[in-house]
Amino acid sequence: MTKDFRVNEEIRAKEVRVIDSEGTQLGIMSAREAQRLAEERQLDLVEVAPAAKPPVCRIMDIGKYKYEQSKREKEARKKQKIVSIKEVKLRPNIEDHDFDVKAKNAIRFLKDGDKVKATIIFRGREIVHTQLGQKLLTRLAEYLGEFSTVERQPKLEGKNMIMILAPKQDN
Repeated sequence: MTKDFRVNEEIRAKEVRVIDSEGTQLGIMSAREAQRLAEERQLDLVEVAPAAKPPVCRIMDIGKYKYEQSKREKEARKKQKIVSIKEVKLRPNIEDHDFDVKAKNAIRFLKDGDKVKATIIFRGREIVHTQLGQKLLTRLAEYLGEFSTVERQPKLEGKNMIMILAPKQDN
């Protein structure tokens, strides 16, 4: 979750640069004096830059800070888009109507923002006619041209020919 800071008595440095809750610098002082200053304001002394010379400490409410940071992280996670890959399986000798149904499913997946993995499965001696699979995947790419871009060209992997289509980015 959030990275842990040294707070109050955990700060080991003898001298620290102190920043108050409004962001104004109070200068360099001993850690004890900075701790006393934070206690007077009923706030915490938090080491925000331990690598600096001298370490930088800020007077703030650590509980409030952690709460706000967790809210920011949660908001950032909400805005992330998880792209999943949906698969459309075809055969080399597919009929036109079946091809249209598969293509319409692929359009629906692309509109939802998912990538589409078009797979042609060769069985038995069909593997000899890989050019049919190549033509079929090219036809599918042209059919889905306004909705997608070809991310990976058709490629034979074992008994399957695979092509990956990504949804077109709206500019």
